[in-house]
Amino acid sequence: MRGAPRQLGRGDGAPDRRERRLTAAGKALLGKARAALEAVRDARDAVAAVQGLRRGSLAIGTVQSLPAFLDLPPLLARFHAAHPEVEVRLCQGSAEDLLERVRSGRLDLAFLPLGAPAADVATRLIACEALVVACPPGHPLDGRRDVPLAALRDAAFVDFEPAWGTRRLVDRAFAEAGVERRIAFEVSDLGTLLDLVGRGLGIAVVPEAVARARRPAVGVAELAGPEMCWELVVA
Repeated sequence: MRGAPRQLGRGDGAPDRRERRLTAAGKALLGKARAALEAVRDARDAVAAVQGLRRGSLAIGTVQSLPAFLDLPPLLARFHAAHPEVEVRLCQGSAEDLLERVRSGRLDLAFLPLGAPAADVATRLIACEALVVACPPGHPLDGRRDVPLAALRDAAFVDFEPAWGTRRLVDRAFAEAGVERRIAFEVSDLGTLLDLVGRGLGIAVVPEAVARARRPAVGVAELAGPEMCWELVVA
């Protein structure tokens, strides 16, 4: 004889078909958990995109006069072709200003001359150039070698503004040599500086590659020691 049907409960292996409902606290927790999982997925995708250089942004700073050492536009064009979704921003400024922007995170990297080590910014040397005298063509200094700084005491100089890295390097060299110089023109761009020199309005101390790239519009004279070395770095 068949017995009465058994009532199936949780302990006998049968499924429990009772309806479950979230409490108010559970509903709140579920919403936060879903948001957290979504954030984790977004973060994972963002990291993967940046690591694979699929998208993102890159802020670059430069000083002027780079073409003699680093042809930046073709370099940026190749980078853009390889990583078209990465937004590249470019700005120019003085070495001091660019270093401060790197420190504050407004720039990811900057190409600049480094007159003194920057302990709080990582740098890598790109170029090292001896400084020479750029003078008008046909000037008595043109073509000379081993010109002492003392021989430039009475010359009119065309130079960059005081905050620029090259200006600081030259000022320090003349001060250490005990030689005062007369600065007739202060400018903020290399093109104007060399144009003024070429028109006979003064001489300038610039990296050798920069001066020789402008020949025959300007003459070149080599300085006597101690050598002044202009260093271009990526910071």
